[in-house]
Amino acid sequence: MTRFTPSEHIQLLIAGYVLGDLDPGEAAEFEQLLSDNPAIAAEVAQVQTALEMAYAPPEVAPPDHLRSAILDANINRTSDRSTLQSVPNLARKRLSWSRVLGVAAAALIVGLGINNYRLWQDLQTTQAKTQQADTLAYSLQGTKVANTASARVVVNPNSLEAVLTVNNLPPLPPGKVYVLWTVLEQEAPFTVDQKKAILTEVFKVNAQGNVSQTITVPEVYRSRELVSKLAVTMEQATSPQRHKGAPVLITSL
Repeated sequence: MTRFTPSEHIQLLIAGYVLGDLDPGEAAEFEQLLSDNPAIAAEVAQVQTALEMAYAPPEVAPPDHLRSAILDANINRTSDRSTLQSVPNLARKRLSWSRVLGVAAAALIVGLGINNYRLWQDLQTTQAKTQQADTLAYSLQGTKVANTASARVVVNPNSLEAVLTVNNLPPLPPGKVYVLWTVLEQEAPFTVDQKKAILTEVFKVNAQGNVSQTITVPEVYRSRELVSKLAVTMEQATSPQRHKGAPVLITSL
């Protein structure tokens, strides 16, 4: 499908429409153009979005020499009508300094901002896909002592943040906690306990055996090939690091 490319005149009308700067005649002309060519509405929407993102200037006073030039141009306007007749109507308007900046910005956005906005959208999509592709997800299944239990750990290796979601674990006896362990490969250059594991999170579950929380994971997750498996054990609350309990949840990766 051939993409609609607005003419320079339509670009100026779009700029004036977005800025609310059309006179009644131009507004009527633009409404007719919109009616005849719905593709213009899409251009307007993109310019409005790009303008919101890229243009929010504070009110500023022009430099003295430029302010004088603008005032002189307005003073000479009535005596130079023959020259001004060749200038498009939108450019002949008496504009405040902020409006001059606005029209210039809108014109640039029409000419360049739409493409830049599309490039920005493509970049955001690519980054989102990359982040999604980089996300690590681990599913844990219950062992014999908790055969209906399950868990899922979704890790962002860039931020080292993860979401731990656990379902149907048995209620904890008094003085006990659950511990999530990251078990590493033999050659992994990280400090581990006697079971090649890093204590990753200590947590409890509710009365239904469920919990969902954000946790911080060790740096080894930036080298996923060094992670052998994840496991959950029940440990003494006073010394969870001793890693004495048998796995109640585990996954092989």
